[in-house]
Amino acid sequence: MHPYSNSRALLGGRAILPAAAFQAAIMKAEDFHMDPNPAIVAPVMRSIGVADAARSTLFYRDVLGFEVRGQAGAVEAVCGPARIQFDLQEPRGSAILFFQTADVDAMHAAIRARGGMPSEPEKVNWIKMRMFQIRDPDGHTLWFGQSYDKPHQPGLSPMMLRALPELPCDDVAAAVAYYRDVLGFRINYQQHDLGVMDRDKITLVLIARTERHTGIGSAYIYIEDADALYAELRAKGANLQSEPVSHPWGLRDFGVVDLERNRITFGQPFE
Repeated sequence: MHPYSNSRALLGGRAILPAAAFQAAIMKAEDFHMDPNPAIVAPVMRSIGVADAARSTLFYRDVLGFEVRGQAGAVEAVCGPARIQFDLQEPRGSAILFFQTADVDAMHAAIRARGGMPSEPEKVNWIKMRMFQIRDPDGHTLWFGQSYDKPHQPGLSPMMLRALPELPCDDVAAAVAYYRDVLGFRINYQQHDLGVMDRDKITLVLIARTERHTGIGSAYIYIEDADALYAELRAKGANLQSEPVSHPWGLRDFGVVDLERNRITFGQPFE
């Protein structure tokens, strides 16, 4: 059962915490000297399906701290550049939303102080973000995150410019043909034990499998449109591992396995 369903006791639209726990959450925010309304800093514009606009209004306003506005029959929750519109016609419980905040610990403490029950913040190392999640009354998953990546020091020249993955192959000629005819790459250079393959800004090296180059290779390639590329590769008979899937860390991706069992994942960033 969802923690904000009507079967729970509600106070001003919030799930009631025990008094001691509620007071502890408030003290935690005070100990950190946190802004009770920490900022969302990146634009988000989404429409989500809701079963009860009044119930969603109470949750987004009283638990998350959004301002809820109603005009011309529409209701939307606003926090800085984030605008979420409630739609009684859309299917419910399927949306995943990501909000980038200026202080994820402050946001977490503020939501708990208002009676919310978010997950504990944790680091997602590969995207350099500290994140937590909470579900709204209709089952939509809301992620809040803050980057902990350190910017480069000014004045220093970049050291790393481009990656060139090497994928081992038993049959380089067959692999070159597969990447050309199925995955849409063009041949930059080819010899009996090497194939250099280009597509747009990406270059892959197909290299003969030897004692030095063993095992199975993989690469993650950022793309513009995951669904369009998926449809293209499916039509050409690629060995697709799944349909495109959207992840809460802001990537929509799918995987392909080539003739040599090397795995290529194509990912599209999204807000």
